[in-house]
Amino acid sequence: MRIGKQEQAFTAIATSDADSITVRGHDLCDDLIGKIDFTDYFWLLVTGERPNDRQRLMMNACLVAIAEHGLVPSVQAARMTLAAGPDAWQAAMSAGLLGMGSVVAGSSEVAALYLHEVLEQSRETGRDLNEVAKESLEGLKVRRQKVPGLGHPQHNTGDPRALRLLAIADENGISGDYVKTLRTLGEHAPAIIGRPLPINVSGAIPATILDAGWPLEAIKAVPLLARAAGLSAHLYEESLRSIGFIMSHKADLAIAYDGKASGRNREAS
Repeated sequence: MRIGKQEQAFTAIATSDADSITVRGHDLCDDLIGKIDFTDYFWLLVTGERPNDRQRLMMNACLVAIAEHGLVPSVQAARMTLAAGPDAWQAAMSAGLLGMGSVVAGSSEVAALYLHEVLEQSRETGRDLNEVAKESLEGLKVRRQKVPGLGHPQHNTGDPRALRLLAIADENGISGDYVKTLRTLGEHAPAIIGRPLPINVSGAIPATILDAGWPLEAIKAVPLLARAAGLSAHLYEESLRSIGFIMSHKADLAIAYDGKASGRNREAS
């Protein structure tokens, strides 16, 4: 079969005709517009089902927790892009979202996959979760790799966002195997790795939302959607009082050149 070829091509998300638009089995105009909030709609669009009260609560909490975190690299990229092209919000937004890699914001996906790996290994082998977690952490130490979902350069005594998300999950009966796995890793990591490694928001988001029933394959959608809101705020502010070129100038001052000198500079020295 040719790569990418599919015998039967279908989508279960949306369709339309001359008189109506159907989204996930609901009439967009009669059933959804003005009758469903955006978090519920997001859940419905991705999963095909409306969220229950606990799922809605956890998703809202996760989106609020990760939407804004100051002038991180992705925000700087977005603001500098808008400063250079004031008419191109779409380009600036894209620059910000493209900057959400495995280190910032996109790290929630990395943590989700790691939690799933540790949990599934315990389930499949029947081994105690503590043993599997310690073995995994020791492997990361040998390979000199970071522990996904743990540690923070600023909140080294505990990420307040993570603590709040975990408290919400606990208080509302959401916490399950993924939260347990995250806490188990957090319990053993400091002694094995040899430094403080508190649970961070990139660990708490996947643990809590996976326990709420969100699909593993769609984890990255959560920080992407949240950060789109935060980027919108930064781009609006950038359009009113620009700091894009100020940031660019400060970067130029902060970075020293250590390459080869030109002929003119060599003669001067």
